Amino acid sequence: MNHRVWLVAGVLLSIGAALFWQQWGANPAVPTLLLTPPAVSSAVDVLPITNPFGTAAALPRELSSETFAQMSAEFSEPGGSFMYENFLSNERSYQDPIPALVNIAKPGGVYLGVGPEQNFTYIAAIRPAMAFVIDIRRQNMLELLMYKALFQLASNRVEFVSMLFSRKPRIEFAENSSAQDLFDAFDAAPPDSAFFESNLKRVKAQLSLNRDDEKTVEDVYRVFFSIGPDLTYSSTNSYAPAGPSYTELMTLTDTNGKNWSYLATEDNFRFVKEMQRKNLIVPLVGDFAGPKAIRTVAKYLEDHKAKVSAFYLSNVEMYILAAPQWKSFCTNVAALPMDQSSVFIRFLLGRYAYAVSPYGFGARNVSALSPMIDVLTGVVRGYPPSYYDLIHASK
Repeated sequence: MNHRVWLVAGVLLSIGAALFWQQWGANPAVPTLLLTPPAVSSAVDVLPITNPFGTAAALPRELSSETFAQMSAEFSEPGGSFMYENFLSNERSYQDPIPALVNIAKPGGVYLGVGPEQNFTYIAAIRPAMAFVIDIRRQNMLELLMYKALFQLASNRVEFVSMLFSRKPRIEFAENSSAQDLFDAFDAAPPDSAFFESNLKRVKAQLSLNRDDEKTVEDVYRVFFSIGPDLTYSSTNSYAPAGPSYTELMTLTDTNGKNWSYLATEDNFRFVKEMQRKNLIVPLVGDFAGPKAIRTVAKYLEDHKAKVSAFYLSNVEMYILAAPQWKSFCTNVAALPMDQSSVFIRFLLGRYAYAVSPYGFGARNVSALSPMIDVLTGVVRGYPPSYYDLIHASK
């Protein structure tokens, strides 16, 4: 009997050790079976995609409000869910690749992204002609519409941050004030309930949403009001990964000490504000491995002779590594018009980060760039590259 107990215990320990090794000890230089999708045919079953907005020799310089709303609705897929409410980014390293990004990405291209405010910083850095932000959560699309309304209502950074958190600092700001100066004042300013209610009415009037979507915007806006600039990724869910506060995100720098955030300078803020005024930052609901959103954007860009400059993925790829989803994701990306300068912006965690920085001590997280063309090349050859293949091309 004792022999059997020890035998079972030994087997369980062996299984546990194998799982631990696969998660933490596997050599990132060698793709694992989990991360390597099976060979697929270059002919993939996909739905036909049409572009209801016609063709042109270039992207529009401005969209009407009607076209903007129609595009957001018709390019989108049904909403999905995620385990956490992503009111803001939790990526401390998000500015690190920007110096290389601005040297690689061609100006006047198209930016694609996922999630909330981090996109504004990348947009301010590379100055695209148009941007699409695609997220599986409808709430993210509505949060971006909330931001759009606030950009339109505010004339400068001070007014914008004041309305975002419904606080009124008692300090005068110069146009060249740093983001640190700005947030130092707002961190000390108390929440103003009357100001919040007034702002909420103005935001709703800007957006003209249905009752359900309006309620979601109100809920999101109330989170920003109730927590303020101390808002973090885990503020509303203690099980979510920890991350920097909104203040920290706006005052972080790259490895050379430069702050690229969209609130770092009035020039950055004004560029994003102007794109919002022209309706050129289009939020969509979509799954990266879904049948419509990315491919409809691809068709629109193709019909307007435009190419993708940068595609911010965060770590979404980690959630779609199962073979069917990975195959669909690679097929979707391959449909996007791109060239040798088109890049992914990734957030890599733990052992995946080690594949990019193998000489770093311990598991850590990094943001990195890699060429989009690698996905297209693999799909054309009939074998989508694995996640590790793509990571090893990152810098």
